[in-house]
Amino acid sequence: MTPDQSPCLMGNESVCLSSVLLNMHKPFLVTCRILLLTTPPRTRTVPILPKPQSLFFYSSSPHHHQQHKRELEPSDSHSNANTKSLIGSPSRVQKLIASQSDPLLAKEIFDYASRQPNFQHSYSSYLILILKLGRAKYFSFIDNLLIDLKSKNYPVTPTLFSYIINIYREANLPDKALKIFYTILKFDCNPSPKHLNGILEILVSHQNYIKPAFDLFKDAHTYGVFPNTKSYNILIRAFCLNGQISMAYSLFNQMFKRDVMPDVESYRILMQALCRKSQVNGAVDLLEDMLNKGYVPDALSYTTLLNSLCRKKKLREAYKLLCRMKVKGCNPDIIHYNTVILGFCREGRAMDACKVLEDMESNGCMPNLVSYRTLVGGLCDQGMFDEAKSHLKEMMMKGFSPHFAVSNALIKGFCNVGKIEEACGVVEELLKHGEAPHTETWVMMVSRICEVDDLQRIGEILDKVKKVELKGDTRIVEAGIGLEEYLIKRTQQKAWKG
Repeated sequence: MTPDQSPCLMGNESVCLSSVLLNMHKPFLVTCRILLLTTPPRTRTVPILPKPQSLFFYSSSPHHHQQHKRELEPSDSHSNANTKSLIGSPSRVQKLIASQSDPLLAKEIFDYASRQPNFQHSYSSYLILILKLGRAKYFSFIDNLLIDLKSKNYPVTPTLFSYIINIYREANLPDKALKIFYTILKFDCNPSPKHLNGILEILVSHQNYIKPAFDLFKDAHTYGVFPNTKSYNILIRAFCLNGQISMAYSLFNQMFKRDVMPDVESYRILMQALCRKSQVNGAVDLLEDMLNKGYVPDALSYTTLLNSLCRKKKLREAYKLLCRMKVKGCNPDIIHYNTVILGFCREGRAMDACKVLEDMESNGCMPNLVSYRTLVGGLCDQGMFDEAKSHLKEMMMKGFSPHFAVSNALIKGFCNVGKIEEACGVVEELLKHGEAPHTETWVMMVSRICEVDDLQRIGEILDKVKKVELKGDTRIVEAGIGLEEYLIKRTQQKAWKG
């Protein structure tokens, strides 16, 4: 760009001058911002800008540089006299850092205070700033602060590293999580099993880090950290999910040798892995081992086994296990009962499912919507329409809404066996409880009614349905628009034939 093309000579002198001033005074403006935040209102003074000539006649010679520096810097005696009044106590700086929503501004305040003579931050200021920077993902700043803490021999607490591990967990950074274990060792602070477990959980969530996690697990005792039950569970679960059940079993057996007692979760993790591999018998053996050793399996352990037994069509064993649960200290809940009901219905044993429903209520566990829908659907699949209608009516009386597929299957079933009146009775019950039969249900009903020769009987059935109060969301209107003409024609045809 030639001098003639310079923006300052093309009518933009004011813009160019403002840009120069802003760039030259950017550090000064930042300092002013921090001073306004750190200086108590009663002691604030307006900073004096450097003399104008220092802006436009600045020389790069050492003499002029030193002169300019003297102009910007206050005398030592003045600086020392105002240090305390300008920045305040470490406690005040700590509160100021904590109050900042912008982590970078918080760091600017921290750095500004650090440059003041005879000023030393509180340990809490480091902790607060690390948390702010970590949540904002400024991880390199965290590393620098840790180095600063180490160089100044601050007494560091284990809580700091627990926070940093959580930061790396949320950021999904297994590399940094692994390094923090060895960082802890550099301070006069021994890693705890809690630290180890937090790092292991981060590592095993990445398949490529299962081996480094296992290596850390094996070497932890050399650093004075002894894995506990949770540590073993983390690795056992990782190996199970990775399909390495033999390694998981090896760790499980190692627990007893190391005097680390497994818990219910340890057994459950293995049981779930065996069930995923369709090794239900092995899972049942583990359950028996638990019971023999005095453990009380939790609800999830039983759910895993019941679901697996039902899928393997071992319904008798599933029902026996369901009955044993209460005796062994775990009351069956709605999920356990529904699992077995579904298992029986899938295998065409809906009457056995009815028995399970009766057991539920006698044991104080009330059936829910899933229980009834599954049972009514299973009864319809087996052609037991009367029993299905009875349970459908029961569920609606309890305030449960049958799914369209369930009610439609029941109505269709009655229609297929020529029980039109019973089908209309189902529709009547649906309308009575505020349920809106689907359009397909109305189409099917009307077409079947029109096939009946007894016109008087048709009228009686239709009158019975129409007596029920129809609400705004009742879908009979949808079907009625298209069915009105069809119904009139079919009725007239029947009348003419008569």
